[in-house]
Amino acid sequence: MHGGHDTVLQHRIHRARGRTLRWLAKMQANDRARGVLRISPAHDPDAWPGMLLPGTYNGVMCRDLLDDDMRAEAADLVAWLLAHRRADGIFRIPGMTDADVFKKPDPDETWRYIDFHVTNYTLGAIEVLDPSRVPVLDFAMPWLDPLTLKAWLAERDLRDPWLEGNNIVNLGSFFLLMRRFGLAEAHAIDDALEIMFAWHDRLQEPGTGFWGVGQHTDPRALLHAMAGSMHNFHLWYATGRTLPAQDRAVDYALSRPPVIDSACIDVDLVDLLIHAHGSINYRRDEIVEWLRALLDALLAFQSADGGFADERVGVRRQDGWVRGYQEPQGISNTFATWFRWIAIAMIAETLWPGWRSWNFRRMGGIGYRRASMP
Repeated sequence: MHGGHDTVLQHRIHRARGRTLRWLAKMQANDRARGVLRISPAHDPDAWPGMLLPGTYNGVMCRDLLDDDMRAEAADLVAWLLAHRRADGIFRIPGMTDADVFKKPDPDETWRYIDFHVTNYTLGAIEVLDPSRVPVLDFAMPWLDPLTLKAWLAERDLRDPWLEGNNIVNLGSFFLLMRRFGLAEAHAIDDALEIMFAWHDRLQEPGTGFWGVGQHTDPRALLHAMAGSMHNFHLWYATGRTLPAQDRAVDYALSRPPVIDSACIDVDLVDLLIHAHGSINYRRDEIVEWLRALLDALLAFQSADGGFADERVGVRRQDGWVRGYQEPQGISNTFATWFRWIAIAMIAETLWPGWRSWNFRRMGGIGYRRASMP
């Protein structure tokens, strides 16, 4: 029934991919290693050199997703990325200071959120370029202690499940990296994951499948619960566990119209639906039609320069850097371009398995897709 339309969509994806790769090449920062990218055309790397780190890790993972060949620049790019790493393994954006960052009133919580986030994404870029490189995860080792982990989980504030979902998936991804590279005793990692799952089991809202306060009385709280919980879901996907109430999460996602929102919301809904489509026999035909409609909208949203914007209006900042770098919304940037291509690629692989090569992330977090999916 959709044969002709699907062929048109595939041609549009092919053309959009070429336009995006050409745009990413134009984001190359002058006098830096090949592959070091500005985050957007508005980014002045002399004034804001620190933003080259997110510009680059977003760009690297976008290029990898699109199956672009980076072998020639890989070694120099890895060396450039590693220059941002502290001895304990944390990666930091140069220029961020205590006075300029905020996620929570507790400064330690603020920095922990930012450090986990930037480190997860930078490690994802390094994994693309040098898959056998062993990460340094000394900073995450304290959470293998059961009392430390339980205390940390007890402090998670489910009034802000979107923020906490990022915290949890990032720490979980570090645990799984420890297991993959043998950086800690397997039983200690397994015990830590069991503690995380037990915490989730106690607090999940069975009516929605999400975590978060006020879901049934506030539509915005429900949306944020979905956005945060989609991150938590990666722990189930990565460990092969059955996700409780996954059908309820599908019901919510399908209640949302398949139209453009922010780059984050769009990819969260797509991630939720494509994993459900591959995991449970529930509303699968409706999921496919929803995804096809959003794919059409995503391709139409591509900017004239070949990149993608996050939202149309407002100001965009680096997450947590509240008094730091900012640029207008509505312009192409490597963050939104990568996120929107994740959504496009996940939809395409669900609609037409094996149609083309997409390189999804192996680490938990945005861009991860369970390898055993059809």
